[in-house]
Amino acid sequence: MRTLRELRRYPSAVLGLSIIGIFIIVSIVTVIAIPYDEGIRLWRGGPGVWDYNARRAAPVWFDWFTRDRLPRTMVMYLDDATMTKGLIGDGMEQVEIMFDLEYPYDGFPKEFTLFFNGNLTASQANLSFYWWRPDGQVITVAQNRSIRAVRGRYPISQDMDLRDRLGAPPHMGLFAEDLDVNTSEMKPLKGDYRMVIEGEMPVGEGFHQVEMVIYGQVEGWGGTDHLRRDLIVGLLWGAPIGLIFGVLAAVGAQVSTFVLAGIGTWFGGKVDFSFRRLTELNMILPFLAILIMIAHLYSPSIWVILGIVIALNVFSASYLTYRAMFLQAKELPYIEAAQAYGAGSFRIVFTYLLPRALPILLPQFVLIIPTFVFLEATLAVLGLGDPQLATWGKMINDARQYSAMYMGQYYWMVLPSILLMTVGLGFALLGFSLDRVFNPRLREL
Repeated sequence: MRTLRELRRYPSAVLGLSIIGIFIIVSIVTVIAIPYDEGIRLWRGGPGVWDYNARRAAPVWFDWFTRDRLPRTMVMYLDDATMTKGLIGDGMEQVEIMFDLEYPYDGFPKEFTLFFNGNLTASQANLSFYWWRPDGQVITVAQNRSIRAVRGRYPISQDMDLRDRLGAPPHMGLFAEDLDVNTSEMKPLKGDYRMVIEGEMPVGEGFHQVEMVIYGQVEGWGGTDHLRRDLIVGLLWGAPIGLIFGVLAAVGAQVSTFVLAGIGTWFGGKVDFSFRRLTELNMILPFLAILIMIAHLYSPSIWVILGIVIALNVFSASYLTYRAMFLQAKELPYIEAAQAYGAGSFRIVFTYLLPRALPILLPQFVLIIPTFVFLEATLAVLGLGDPQLATWGKMINDARQYSAMYMGQYYWMVLPSILLMTVGLGFALLGFSLDRVFNPRLREL
């Protein structure tokens, strides 16, 4: 309690605690709202997971900084459409599906796709598509196009025949106010549109699932990537993974180093000599190179990497710092008194020696957590992160690999980078404040 009261005197400590608290709350909410298995499923993607997300779309809040109203993704289902059927003989019927929509945006969509799923006897159905515009024009999108009966799709944006007829990408030409200008000068025509789908099908059969998806330029609070994944999943799950990795690595490395330093200092002789030689050996090992080799040759699993990180940091440079403090504490009168009363060596170490230097451990522990958070991100940026997990480093690596910065998708790399720096800032502010609280010499500075 006294420590907390002392910390309240330092604005940097309050700010650091607030930042860390926010990330802890976000981590808890993320784990509850998006369980571990669900997070892996969403990040791995696959057919049907992100079909209705635009590819490489900016976050929705980008629209706040533009004069134009950027298009959002519009998804219309069969329940939103008007369906009519009419018998034409020989057990066949004419089916007509009409989707009506209003397009109020100042930009063009990124893609235009129709999805189908039915119970047809035949493996395919021949459908015709017509596009009604607000200016009264009717554009024949396609006639007698074969559509798969199960999990069929018609990517209108990729229809090269329609592109040649319109003289522009279909998702632009269908919404263009005027097709007689250059593509860069086109403007969308706002108003009410209609997509008409016609086809002949056996009586009692047909498509029980039809979706019309017009993909927007902005999507979600984190945007999307090249696989249509909602990046908010990676931004949210990066918090618990980064914090868990950093805290566990710091606990495993610092606490074990602290305890071994106390044991080695007290027993001295061969024990202290062996611990110091192991520390010196560990200090010259190429730490990052070893992790890269293990990730390449053995496993990139984040838990394997965590175990190796802890093992390689047991005899870290902090051992020598703790040893110097324990050498002074070892000569204090109360230690000699405990020894005179017959206290055993391990009781002296764990009851008297270690608690003496414990206040120094806490600031060091807090300060080293972001080091391990950045280490996990560094390995992921190098392409050695756990492929199953959504982490900030993995997002930065994907953004670099798929040229996000060159394509103007700054959000993809900037957002996880900002979160990494913010976490580091929070622990640094708290750690330096704790150092002032526990080290009287720094209070006057």
